[in-house]
Amino acid sequence: MKDIKKVSVVTPFFNEEDSVDYFYHAMVDVFMRVPQIDFEVICIDDGSNDNTLNNLLRIHKKDARFKIIEFSRNFGKEAALTAGIDAANGSAVIPIDADLQDPPELIIAMIAEWTKGAEVVLAKRMDRSSDSFLKQKTAKLFYSYNNRLSTISIPENVGDFRLMDRAVVDVLKTLKEQNRFMKGLFAWVGFKTITLDYARRPRRSGATKFSGWKLWNFAIEGITSFSTLPLKLWSYLGALMAVISFIYGGYIMVKTLYLGVQVPGYASVLVAVLFLGSLQLFGLGILGEYLGRMFIETKNRPLYVVRKKYGGEN
Repeated sequence: MKDIKKVSVVTPFFNEEDSVDYFYHAMVDVFMRVPQIDFEVICIDDGSNDNTLNNLLRIHKKDARFKIIEFSRNFGKEAALTAGIDAANGSAVIPIDADLQDPPELIIAMIAEWTKGAEVVLAKRMDRSSDSFLKQKTAKLFYSYNNRLSTISIPENVGDFRLMDRAVVDVLKTLKEQNRFMKGLFAWVGFKTITLDYARRPRRSGATKFSGWKLWNFAIEGITSFSTLPLKLWSYLGALMAVISFIYGGYIMVKTLYLGVQVPGYASVLVAVLFLGSLQLFGLGILGEYLGRMFIETKNRPLYVVRKKYGGEN
């Protein structure tokens, strides 16, 4: 019994009442196929307003391996993942979504690589045909631009589904920033990493909770959390515009000295004013993104509030 290792599975739930039973049976099937591993499943109810929590509690009553963390309200997926990682006490931690588009049977292969010495086992989506065309293209654009702008490279088509050794988890738990982009934090800590490929499945039930607007804000969060390059680029753009203005001003002065004063055109002046004004507002917006994040960090509020825990320490 001393050789049995414990693995913690972390899963956020938000209005997933139709997925709970399917999730339970899928995970139990995986557990049965790896009898040498002791499992626990940390289920975080992220302020659901349907029967998700009741269904989770029903599962918890018949299987104590499924532990429930109930949030006081909806704090978002990143906070839910953080809470699950904080509560997990396994030798390895595996985040996985409740919709099981990421196949739970891949956990078996992850554990096999972990026992061979890998500290992080990534799951890479080689086939995203189950996602919409727009989501596929926007995801590709995000990874492309984020990895060009950021000092931390995020593996393309790799989500939260992965295995992390306890050494990795202990480092993650020391990162206390309020604005959390978990994919970036996972990549930032490093450690010995290997990648497994898989094909993503369509959702069994329900619908995604990420709208286009939320995905856009999520992308901005990722870029501003790990790069100051947008601020630097704006400085370079300002310098470039100053040089262009200086050259153009010299041209106007020389032209006036040799050709005299000509009647100015209102259209060109209006275009120039609107263009430069737009650049200034856009620059203020970028500066505001970073300043707003600093403002949130200084408040030092807790990332989440737990209303109640079911199983484990309360």
